Amino acid sequence: MAERRMFAKSIIDSDAFLDMPLSAQALYFHLSMRADDEGFLGNAQRVRSMIGASEDDFKLLIVKRFVIVFEDGITVIRHWRVHNIIQKDRFKETIYVDERARLGFDKNKTYTECVETPCIQVGNETETQVRLGKGSLGKERLSEESASPSAAASNSRFKKPTIEEIAAYCAERKNNVDPQAFFDFYESKGWRVGNQPMKDWKASVRTWERREKPKTKPSDKPSGDKYKRED
Repeated sequence: MAERRMFAKSIIDSDAFLDMPLSAQALYFHLSMRADDEGFLGNAQRVRSMIGASEDDFKLLIVKRFVIVFEDGITVIRHWRVHNIIQKDRFKETIYVDERARLGFDKNKTYTECVETPCIQVGNETETQVRLGKGSLGKERLSEESASPSAAASNSRFKKPTIEEIAAYCAERKNNVDPQAFFDFYESKGWRVGNQPMKDWKASVRTWERREKPKTKPSDKPSGDKYKRED
C-alpha cells in the first residue's frame, strides 16, 4: 500500500470544507491519511477517538458529504480520486470489496452511491483505482431489487419527508434531534436503512432520538454527614 497521500486544493479550499470547525477538518485529514489505496478504512471511530475529535465532527463530515459511511461502519473518502492517483506498482486493492461494489464515480471522479445517481466508469490505465466491474454488478442487483414487486410496493408507500415535517415531529416528541442533520444524513443514503428502502421515517427519527439521548449517570449517594444530627 502506498504510504503517501495527497489533498486537492479544490476540495480543502472550498467553503464547505473551510466552514467546518478545525477539529472536523483535522479528522478529515487523519481519516484520509489512514485510508487504503481506494479511500476505504474500517476504523474511523477509533481514529476519531484517538485524535480527540467529537462524534459531531464525524457527523458533520457525513452531512457535508466528505465521507460515506456504510451500516457496518466502513468509511470511504468521497473525493479520494480527486485527491489521489496511485501508480500500479504501488497500488493495493481494498479489502472492503462489498462496500466498493455499491459505489461508482460521478463525472467529477467522486465516489457516489449507485442507488442515487448513475455509476459511470472514468479513468485511464494509470488510474488504477477505477475497478467498477463489481460496482456495475451491484448496480444491476439494486436495479433488479427496485424492479421487484415487493420493492416497488415498499417504495410506493414511502414518501420522503420535508425538513418542516421532521421538525414538527421532533418538536412533538420534544427530542434533541436536529431535523436538518437527520434529513441530510438520509438524503445522502438515498433514504435507505441498511440495504433496504426506508419504510417509516418517523421510526428512524425515534431510533436517532435514542442514539442522541445523553447517558445519565446515577447520582452519587449522599454522604452520611448530610444526615448527621446537629446539636
